[in-house]
Amino acid sequence: MTHLSADNSGPGQGLFDGTHGPAAALGWSGLTDVQFIANSVGILLLATLLGALIGYHPASRRTIDGLHEADMPHVYVMYAVIGAVIGVAVREFGTVVGVVVFGIGGLIRFRSATDSTRDTVRLIIVTLVGLTAGLGLLHFAVIITLFTFALIYVFDTSPPYRIRVEGMAKDRTGSSAEVYRGILKGHGCSIIAEHHSLEKARIEFVFRLPRRSTRDRLDVELRSIAADLRGEVDWEVG
Repeated sequence: MTHLSADNSGPGQGLFDGTHGPAAALGWSGLTDVQFIANSVGILLLATLLGALIGYHPASRRTIDGLHEADMPHVYVMYAVIGAVIGVAVREFGTVVGVVVFGIGGLIRFRSATDSTRDTVRLIIVTLVGLTAGLGLLHFAVIITLFTFALIYVFDTSPPYRIRVEGMAKDRTGSSAEVYRGILKGHGCSIIAEHHSLEKARIEFVFRLPRRSTRDRLDVELRSIAADLRGEVDWEVG
């Protein structure tokens, strides 16, 4: 009859010892591991670049019709970062952590009650941060948090908007579109998509508003357009 040997592991041993990953890399002491930090940041940057390369494909602009499509490139980038986080966790700290991280992230993705994909992605990110911190991967949790904080700052600097202008004279739709387009560009807006409907006398613009401007200032100027070219503006905020 075979007997199981006693567990002689000391207090410094645990889940991440041996084949599960380097226990010495856990805790706040990991913040002094310059090589790991540089490597992790490099991987996150590469994932961001590759995700952006796909998300901001020039051909995708032709299919943008609303704010959801306009915000999808940011979502692609964030999901690329999530994949990189899981990859680093698997490589550095063992498959056990990777499976747990992947499983919880997937559960939140499909069970989340959030209305927007962007909010769901951020919910997954903060859960990964909490999980890695709880597992003792404190330095990696800090890296993920700072990197995500920077990405959100960049992405939310220019939020997407959509305006729908209706009630114009049909024979002036083209001229009205030029006026509205000029005002948007004058405010430094990046126009993502523009749609005209001559039959319905309607124009739509999907754009990003820069930090130096505000919706209120832009709305005031849009309302100051000459009456014969002005329509009723309906705003949609991303």
